[in-house]
Amino acid sequence: MPDYHDDLRLGHVLADAADAATMERFKALDLKVETKPDMTPVSEADKAAEELIRGQLQRARPRDAVLGEEFGSEGTGPRRWIIDPIDGTKNYVRGVPVWATLIALMERGEGGDRPVVGIVSAPALNRRWWAADGLGAFTGRSLTSATRLRVSQVGRIQDASFAYSSLTGWEERDKLPGFLDLSRDCWRTRGYGDFWPYMMIAEGSVDICAEPELSLWDMAACAVVVKEAGGQFTGLDGKPGPHSGNAAASNGLLHEDLLGYLGDSPR
Repeated sequence: MPDYHDDLRLGHVLADAADAATMERFKALDLKVETKPDMTPVSEADKAAEELIRGQLQRARPRDAVLGEEFGSEGTGPRRWIIDPIDGTKNYVRGVPVWATLIALMERGEGGDRPVVGIVSAPALNRRWWAADGLGAFTGRSLTSATRLRVSQVGRIQDASFAYSSLTGWEERDKLPGFLDLSRDCWRTRGYGDFWPYMMIAEGSVDICAEPELSLWDMAACAVVVKEAGGQFTGLDGKPGPHSGNAAASNGLLHEDLLGYLGDSPR
C-alpha cells in the first residue's frame, strides 16, 4: 500500500504558504477583483496563492502534474495535484471568513484517477482538515496536534441535518421539488456552502449535503476527507468520487436516501 505521509506533509507546507498569502490580503481595501468569463469573481489573492503553490510543487514534485482553478492544467503523469486557491471567493471579497484553500493529490489506478490526499485550510476560521488514503481524517493546526474525524451515526432522514449552498442550482436542474421535499422531511437545514458542509460531515456535525454544479478542484480534497472519516462522497449519479460535476456527501447511512431525493435516478 502506498505511503502518503510525505505528500501529506508537503500539503501542509503548501497550505501554510497559501494561508499567509490569502490572510495578508483578506479585507484589504485595495483588493483587486476581476470577473472571469463564467461570471464568477477572481481576486489577486486567488492568483497569488495558486502561483505560490505551483512554484513550490515545481521544486518539490517536478514530475507531478498540476490542475488549478486559475491557471489550468500543466504536466502529465499518474500523479496530479488539484488546487483551488480560494474556495469561496465571493465570501473572501466581501469579508466573510468562510473560505478555504483546497489542495488534493490524485493518483491514477485501475479504476481511474482518485483523490488520495486532501488538505482543506480555512485560516480566517483558524481551522484545518486533512486526510490521506488509508491514514484517516483529522482536524487541527498541525500533523502533531490533531483530532481524528468520524462521521455521525444518524440513520433517519427525520433526524438529519442537511447542508446546501443555494436554491438556484437545484431549480436549474429541475430538482427543486426534491430539494424542498428533503428540506421538509429532515430535522434541520442550513446554507453553510462551499467546503464547510463537507468538513462538518467529516466531523459528524452535519449528516448530508449536496451541490448541483461543481468542478474537480471544488471536490477532490473534500472527497478524501469525507471518505477517510467514514462517510460517502459521490456524484448525484451515485458514482463514487469527485468526477460527476456535482456532489452528494453523507455519513454513509443516509446516502441512498439522499440520492432518492436529489439523485439523477427517479425516486
